[in-house]
Amino acid sequence: MLYYLFRYLNELDVPGAGMFDYISFRAAMALLFALMIGTLFGKKIIRMLQRQQIGEEIRDLGLEGQMQKKGTPTMGGLIIVLSILIPVLLFTKLDNIYIILMVITTVWLGALGFLDDYIKVVRKDKSGLSGKFKVVGQIGLGLIVGLTFFMSNDIVVREQLPTEIQSSVGKSSQTTTIDVKSTKTTIPFVKNNELDYSKIVSFAGEYQEILTWILFVFIVIFIVTAVSNGANMTDGLDGLATGSSAIIGSTLLVFAYVSGNFIYANYLNIMFIPHTGELVVFMAAFVGAMIGFLWYNAYPAQVFMGDTGSLTIGGIIAVFAIMIRKELLIPILCGIFLIENLSVIMQVSYFKYTKKKFGEGRRIFKMSPLHHHFQVQGFPEPKIVTRFWIVGIFLAVLTVITLKMR
Repeated sequence: MLYYLFRYLNELDVPGAGMFDYISFRAAMALLFALMIGTLFGKKIIRMLQRQQIGEEIRDLGLEGQMQKKGTPTMGGLIIVLSILIPVLLFTKLDNIYIILMVITTVWLGALGFLDDYIKVVRKDKSGLSGKFKVVGQIGLGLIVGLTFFMSNDIVVREQLPTEIQSSVGKSSQTTTIDVKSTKTTIPFVKNNELDYSKIVSFAGEYQEILTWILFVFIVIFIVTAVSNGANMTDGLDGLATGSSAIIGSTLLVFAYVSGNFIYANYLNIMFIPHTGELVVFMAAFVGAMIGFLWYNAYPAQVFMGDTGSLTIGGIIAVFAIMIRKELLIPILCGIFLIENLSVIMQVSYFKYTKKKFGEGRRIFKMSPLHHHFQVQGFPEPKIVTRFWIVGIFLAVLTVITLKMR
């Protein structure tokens, strides 16, 4: 909203109003506002949750210090959602299709997580929202994002014109690129680092285009579901999911900036995606919200994010990566989420397999998700979280250097 006000003031030659034309300035302001909202108003929201007796119910797993967390306010994801949405509404171009989709993602998964937390904490139903209903909600968001990519003419990538067309245009023309709808994405560690999903269904002949978009929608649904659930699994220690998400968000911010800037994209020889520059402002607000929430979520936590926060941040990361065509980098960038998810899958699968084969269930880890395995081994909670952050930073740097490591 402020963007449009200051653009109008700039037309009136008001000094300083032109600053809002710069994405870097608006991104910095979004980060600062998100940080201030999280730290200054977060305390008020925590007190409101305490007054409403919205505290965490702890299932006794025999972990050290676990029962001390009983009664800690949950549903703190409200702080995250507000810290993201308010700066985004103030500092972005609200008619940008990518911003519209990110706002829908934030509200959609925030509402889904809030409903789950409400049933658990307020209605005192420990099972919470049905797992099937959660999946339906995630599938619904995946359909919205995938179909919007298919139908919107504003979601394009810029490609070089074929050589024969450039020759027909003539040397005097400077137009050697064209914006096209595409299902291309980025793959790491290879020289020609682009994959077009249409090549996967090249056998389909005249049905290739429609099958490509069906495949793309399924991929979007899978990624949104996997990453949001991965973030949910990771949210088990004070500050673990929050700090890891801030690291991931900072990396995605870098990718959005270079992908949405023609000069940098051309220099790095990566896909240039018009109109995605605005996503830098959104992700700056996301990072600010994570850091602001960490103020109260760091050990010992004064508030937990609940599913309101964990589902939201996972969904935001997934959809954002898809928009800047970096979804195939998620296994590296979101390696913490991935290993947490895999540790649960491996533990459950192996337990069922050994119980069926030997009559007694056996375990790979002492406890899953993986962070609980280290807790059982006696590692202090802050040390586990800090080391996971260090691994997250390593993975983030590795993800960034894939821009040149081919």
